[in-house]
Amino acid sequence: MESIDLHIKRELLEYLVLIRRFEERVKVLYHQGAIMGAIHLYIGQEAVAVGVCRSLRDEDTVFSTHRGHGHAIAKSGEVERIMAELMGRDEGLSRGHGGSMHLFEPPKGLMGGNGIVGGGIPLSLGGAFTAQYQGSDRISVGFFSDGAVNQGTFAECLNLAALWKLPVLLVCENNQYAATTPVERSTAVRDVVGRARAFGVRAEKVDGNDVEAVFQAATAAVAALRQSQGPRLLECETYRVEPHCGIIPDERTPGERELWNPRDPVSLFVGRLVGEGAISASDLEALERRVRERLDRAVEFGARSPWPDPQVDPHRTWVLQ
Repeated sequence: MESIDLHIKRELLEYLVLIRRFEERVKVLYHQGAIMGAIHLYIGQEAVAVGVCRSLRDEDTVFSTHRGHGHAIAKSGEVERIMAELMGRDEGLSRGHGGSMHLFEPPKGLMGGNGIVGGGIPLSLGGAFTAQYQGSDRISVGFFSDGAVNQGTFAECLNLAALWKLPVLLVCENNQYAATTPVERSTAVRDVVGRARAFGVRAEKVDGNDVEAVFQAATAAVAALRQSQGPRLLECETYRVEPHCGIIPDERTPGERELWNPRDPVSLFVGRLVGEGAISASDLEALERRVRERLDRAVEFGARSPWPDPQVDPHRTWVLQ
């Protein structure tokens, strides 16, 4: 695999830090009551969203999950409008009607999250079929977790994607938990790659906490998909640091999180870039300052945005080409 250009490495780092700080800010706002509803934080999994979504074009479609803030930021870059949506405001991505699990921005290919575990997988096949039917080289991406691989729809979609050679990239974010159930207590055969290959889908397992590894694997898969070489699957092993959602207590084994600290995706990539001499301490300070100022603006944007009118159709501004 070719080395990654320094400009791209810095872009990957910026998105990693942006998503991490965004989620940390959301956590504070949630406990302050500025954000309500079920919030599923993406802390610890940032390298998957960034590595995959930064390998795509705007017109490629992404179907997210209930834990979708990272996907939405990495694909659309609409930090201000995402924050406004989480705050339930009319200037949010879904006009304040969708909230955390339903972040849509079709012009950027962001086709929303899904509160049903595995529910986005068949939708991503729909996006792929549309591209294939239209003779486009667009691709479709479906994110899901290890909990979703035990849903019957996963096997059905593997079969259909392989049968029709759909341009779909299925991305399993194996974050070790299905809600509050550890993967070893819910999954008899944990080899997701093997399941995909059994249906004739080319699959690869990568370190989901290494943004470079994810980006390179995704870039290769996307190139193959654009050449109509059939569906691909990436299993990205990562770790969900936060509880399942903001209203559920976390009951993990003491010390478990600490075992994953050396593999934190942000720290891992920062350390690598510093070691390569690609960034300096002043570069990192400037990056953190840019991100902090941008998030300050996003919170201000959300706070001053009006509440939505329940009588107005929230879809009124979505025009699909």
